Amino acid sequence: MTKTIAYEVTGHLGDIEFRTYPPLILATVSGTDENEAFTILFRFISGNNQSRKKVPMTAPVITPEKIAMTAPVLSDAHSMSFVMPATYTRKDIPEPLDMRVSIQEVPSRELAVIRFRGNASDRDVSLVRERLLASLARANISPVGTPFLMRYNSPFTPGSLRRNEVGVEIRR
Repeated sequence: MTKTIAYEVTGHLGDIEFRTYPPLILATVSGTDENEAFTILFRFISGNNQSRKKVPMTAPVITPEKIAMTAPVLSDAHSMSFVMPATYTRKDIPEPLDMRVSIQEVPSRELAVIRFRGNASDRDVSLVRERLLASLARANISPVGTPFLMRYNSPFTPGSLRRNEVGVEIRR
């Protein structure tokens, strides 16, 4: 069973859930399509690293939302991140053998999140993103950065059973 990263629910606004996340360590691949990025990251946690150490899989898998003409902001490269287990520190993470894997530390932060089910098609994600940003604007809550997609299930899970979320960092 894949462990889900911990967070604290700090409030609700309609279908938005506010959450505080602890600091996280991410293994990230950028500049490839999702299938290749997933394969590279899965190999990394399966032992394709300097110490040949296996790292447990956690959920969610994080990808930036594809926003036509504006994102990603610095390039049109895609990225995907696996969250490292909460019990790991930066020194516990093995060094990648594949230079396309980067290890990043993300400080504690508050997110606004809307959960939805399905295959997380571009259209579905875009509709949830619009709903999230419009609700935050009406409540005078400013997003920090751009929204991203969090997927919790394997690609083999039937679409109707898949848990997905669109989240964005906020400051309240």
